[in-house]
Amino acid sequence: MTESLKDFPEPQKGEDLYRYLLERVTNLEDRNTEIREQLRQLEADKRYLETQKVRYEREVRKLKSEIEQMKSPPLVIGTVTDVVDPSRVIVRSSAGPRFLVGLSQNIDVSEIKPGSRCTLNQQSLAIVEILPTNFDAQIYGMELVEAPTERYEDIGGLDQQILEIQEAVELPLTKPELFRRVGIEPPKGVLLYGPPGTGKTLLAKAVAHETEAHFLRVVGSELVQKYIGEGARLVRELFELAQKKSPSIIFIDEIDAIGASRTETNTSGDREVHRTLMQLLAEMDGFENRGDVRIIGATNRIDILDKALLRPGRFDRIIEIPLPDIDGRLSILKIQTVEMNLDPSVDLQEIALRTEGRNGADLRAITMEAGMFAIRSDRDLVTREDLVRAIDKFVDEVERNRGIGTASAMFA
Repeated sequence: MTESLKDFPEPQKGEDLYRYLLERVTNLEDRNTEIREQLRQLEADKRYLETQKVRYEREVRKLKSEIEQMKSPPLVIGTVTDVVDPSRVIVRSSAGPRFLVGLSQNIDVSEIKPGSRCTLNQQSLAIVEILPTNFDAQIYGMELVEAPTERYEDIGGLDQQILEIQEAVELPLTKPELFRRVGIEPPKGVLLYGPPGTGKTLLAKAVAHETEAHFLRVVGSELVQKYIGEGARLVRELFELAQKKSPSIIFIDEIDAIGASRTETNTSGDREVHRTLMQLLAEMDGFENRGDVRIIGATNRIDILDKALLRPGRFDRIIEIPLPDIDGRLSILKIQTVEMNLDPSVDLQEIALRTEGRNGADLRAITMEAGMFAIRSDRDLVTREDLVRAIDKFVDEVERNRGIGTASAMFA
């Protein structure tokens, strides 16, 4: 290399060689940088492909497991009827016959009880696992997930009734030590009765809002089923779910649908209603202790209820929800108009005097109609004239509907 450099005596040739070598080194460094970048990109691609490979392998294993489960024979549903010893039990399969079968080592013997549902191997009929208690989907639909927004403050004219239902329903669940201190058993149930529209369901909604207990709501007609024993089964599962989720409250609205007096009947439908009623009576005051489960019933036909349903021990308190008096109507009007833009000249005491014999639902309809009159006149304030016109219109509609009902009954 030294000899080759000496062959260039002219300085110009040395400078050309220097520039050539410098350019060559620069190109090599750029190429080196480019190759390093390509190497980093290939390593990143390699890591990504390895991650994808692991994910796909996991998915393949999952799919293979699902395929194996699909290929495996189905399990037979059975019911434990008797426990012979810690290793053998008698089960009744879904097909009907009973078998003496063995237990799997993975099953806790303490979970095996008569009446428990289980799965059986299709060939050996050995118990594979214990299934949880099953309830009808209709029962789960009765559970109130979100509490209503109504409060006791939203109910007017029922101060005494609110106090009685608080003592009979809320105190046993929130402060049971008070009853133990006195040495008495807390009330088991409350029956609300009175004319329609007086606030029975509203009172139950307020109880559901104020208490922290589970609230199960059912209409009496929902317990009337077509097939024999279905209504009684719904009642039994309703109380079992309430006991499982205790403390809880069961609200049976329109209880007269299944609680009417039992008489001699010849139709199968009436006999099924009576079976449902007898199951309800047994659950309300049966052999087993209900625990922290309280019952609220509501009806506007207490005169047709069965005497066995009204006796103490089932409904310990029977609370009448009457038509509001003038003070009650004034209280309801104040609640209904608390968010209304009333003209200062409106005297609610006068409106309460004009609505003699009206219930809470009627007063709500009157205030709403008065607001519609103000909207029709393109006004922001509800005046006394709007309320008076609403009362007159409501009275006219009630009388007209009463006349239609009489004519329908006459021509029926």
